[in-house]
Amino acid sequence: MDFSEKWGTDVETAVQLALQDLKLTRDEVDVTVLEEPSRGFFGIGAKLALVRVEKKKEEEKVQEKIEEVKEVPVAPAEKKEEAKPARAFIDDVKEEDLVPVEEHEALTFLREVASKMGLELTITAKEGKENIFIDIEGKDSGTVIGKRGQTLDAIQYLTSLVVNKDKDKHVRVVVDAENYRAKREKTLMQLANRLADKVYKTRRSIKLEPMNPYERKVIHATLQSSPYVTTRSEGQDPYRRVIIELK
Repeated sequence: MDFSEKWGTDVETAVQLALQDLKLTRDEVDVTVLEEPSRGFFGIGAKLALVRVEKKKEEEKVQEKIEEVKEVPVAPAEKKEEAKPARAFIDDVKEEDLVPVEEHEALTFLREVASKMGLELTITAKEGKENIFIDIEGKDSGTVIGKRGQTLDAIQYLTSLVVNKDKDKHVRVVVDAENYRAKREKTLMQLANRLADKVYKTRRSIKLEPMNPYERKVIHATLQSSPYVTTRSEGQDPYRRVIIELK
């Protein structure tokens, strides 16, 4: 058996039950949260967590090893590939229309935040007509990404407030770190397709975990041309989530 779906009082409990069922370790599997737990009101209406734990395919393990190798510092002569904006975040802006900028209120704000937090980061920016794309790199970049990009989203929100303060025309701000958003987008596209197949086979709808507007957009865009399933969102931010269901 290559996968197991388990219920638990919380996500971690459900995962551990599934791992015991599969007789695998955490690094040997992919975990998808199908249902988030809810405490309810004074215990009324409480919901268990539902997870799908699936054994990693061999090619995924190989890719992980490749990524581990990429983490090793490269010689100065080697050039690191330049990070590109993720499609879902600046989908109507061409990269060639973004011009590097050395001074900007967004850069000033983020560099001050990094300095006060004692983080070693390199922060650069490219500006368009109504957009600014900020890229963060460095050994502490994982700190600014946070769990599932939540810290990065918060930093992006605060930066947008700083940039658009007292402005008549809104400037769209995108903050990325170590090309996280493009990698996350690819993961979400794979997740969308995998769950769409499951919905088609089981004839049952699936609720995804709560996501921010950009991530929901990736799911919707990935499945919008599917002849078998459709998607919709329900709930209020930050708990708004996508539902995949049969057409």
